[in-house]
Amino acid sequence: MGGPAAAAAEVRSLVAGGASVAEEVRVILEGVRTGGEQALIDYVRRFDTGGQEPRPMRVSAEELDEAITQLPLELVAGLQVAIANVASVAEAGVGGDRRVSLAQGQQITLREIPVSSAAVYVPGGRAPYPSTVVMGVVTARAAGVIEVAVCSPPGRDGQIDPAILGTCRLCGVERVYRMGGAHAIAALAHGTDTVDPVDVIVGPGNLYVQEAKHQLSASVGIDGFAGPSDLLVALGGEVGEHELKLAALDMLAQGEHGEGSLVVAVSSSGAVCDALAMLLERLVLERATVGEASFAIIEMEDARSVVDFANAFAAEHLQLIGAELEALAHTIRSAGCLFVGSASATAFGDYLVGSNHVLPTAGAARFASALSPRHFRRTMAEVRVGDAAAKLAAAGAPIARAEGFEVHAESMEARVVENPGQ
Repeated sequence: MGGPAAAAAEVRSLVAGGASVAEEVRVILEGVRTGGEQALIDYVRRFDTGGQEPRPMRVSAEELDEAITQLPLELVAGLQVAIANVASVAEAGVGGDRRVSLAQGQQITLREIPVSSAAVYVPGGRAPYPSTVVMGVVTARAAGVIEVAVCSPPGRDGQIDPAILGTCRLCGVERVYRMGGAHAIAALAHGTDTVDPVDVIVGPGNLYVQEAKHQLSASVGIDGFAGPSDLLVALGGEVGEHELKLAALDMLAQGEHGEGSLVVAVSSSGAVCDALAMLLERLVLERATVGEASFAIIEMEDARSVVDFANAFAAEHLQLIGAELEALAHTIRSAGCLFVGSASATAFGDYLVGSNHVLPTAGAARFASALSPRHFRRTMAEVRVGDAAAKLAAAGAPIARAEGFEVHAESMEARVVENPGQ
């Protein structure tokens, strides 16, 4: 299969491609932009409720309160643990203002400022995803965003699952919208009579949702393009039967994400690869929830090659199992989230360990990061020149003139004459 990078590219090609929905999405976005509320209602009726008349776009406070009462106590308890853990990790990632004093005497303050509003897209479909509410809303709150909205596609009955609504209430969300798909992204970006526009939209979703975010990314902030989920399990050559079973369960758990998911194992031991393949073949028959994911098992030359493969593959989720590989965790530089040790199941990361489960996919971990407060904050430089003007003008005017901008040079030099001292 060639070297680690070539092997990683070949495995990625198992799920590459797919139909383009760009033109369909463009039409929907333009429809909502120009048609506003009525166009949104029409699209909700067409795509979300199966032709049934939609319920009011915004979920009432009474409905959110009622949803809490429908949740099992153990689910509420688990969600509260998740909320606390995700908040603790997110808050640790919030930076403060930083002031730099430079050689000429000027001061630059790098101010960290949260956006004013954000929305979290929570997918519908086969099952509700209350954990996505937690990951998006709690992180936005930790970043300092005041107005946080949630949208999720309603079912044919026009309702959003109580698990999602109840979690919104637990997270303190007041604005919840019954809408999904590209039309929901358009409404959040442009605003309608009932939907307030936001500064940033985050969260996973189907191909239409992601294409809509991509097309609107020049006018609204987004977290990135979320493609099909993937997992890479890297196994040391010394792992035993128990660790193999844990790895197999983690791979099958990833398979539950369904069609398009890519589940890969890599090891320097042919015996480990063979044993894992047999174990997976047996276990998959016992578990009906495992979807139409693509599975692959790769053998590499040695532990260093396994790490090189992992860095080239840039998995959304990467697990290192076995002392030999765990000792090399510090050499991993490309993964959405790194899980070290056999106890560190990716499922913990999906729900409540504290790390965020909105992760870069399709190899984007080479340059992108998990959802964090940084997605909801921006840095603004505050400049105070004062008495540094003379030194800066002397150095800066020649640069301006070299670039052909005479008035730029005059503007700097004028500060020396006026010397405002501010």
